[in-house]
Amino acid sequence: MTDGKSRTPVRHEPAIGPEALKAFAHPLRMALYDALVEYGSATATMLARRLGESTGQTSYHLRQLERHGFVEDDPDRPGGRERWWRSIGFSLEGRSMMEDPSTAAATGIVLQRVIDERTSVLAHWMTHPDTEPEWADVGVNQRATVGMTADELHALIAELEEVVDRHVTAARSTDVPGRRRVRLYLDAFPLPRADDAG
Repeated sequence: MTDGKSRTPVRHEPAIGPEALKAFAHPLRMALYDALVEYGSATATMLARRLGESTGQTSYHLRQLERHGFVEDDPDRPGGRERWWRSIGFSLEGRSMMEDPSTAAATGIVLQRVIDERTSVLAHWMTHPDTEPEWADVGVNQRATVGMTADELHALIAELEEVVDRHVTAARSTDVPGRRRVRLYLDAFPLPRADDAG
């Protein structure tokens, strides 16, 4: 969905600010966040085992992530001896933060992590066929390159985001047996002009 004036796709996640970005750009914090996104809610002890860290380290860094709005208590697992954490979605205004000298280094670290994580997940999916028959042929990795105007690309992005939002909202609102966590990547962007490609 787009705003008629800016034609900027609607973001459901809040954009993080410079202070939060700098706090997030720490290897263990990014790994903790990625683990919560990848595997779902977990305790500090579970995350420590998964990442080969001490519980003291994971507890401390989870509290820092909570302080900056990246994680929260999982309301589906209240109370108990140990807190269960879950990730909170966010968006990053990468281009403007890369242009700001005060946030460029932290932005570069976070964006490189995003690229590395995506490469790793896609490579694993492509090279390790699923052993469950109903999942073996589910998935797509598609690339298309075509000439478009800026307006045409805005319209395409808006329509794709609307479809993604509709299906994600529907999946989150019901609990159906046999579900697995699914990763969806969506990129649509202009390539450099031939004379800029250098």
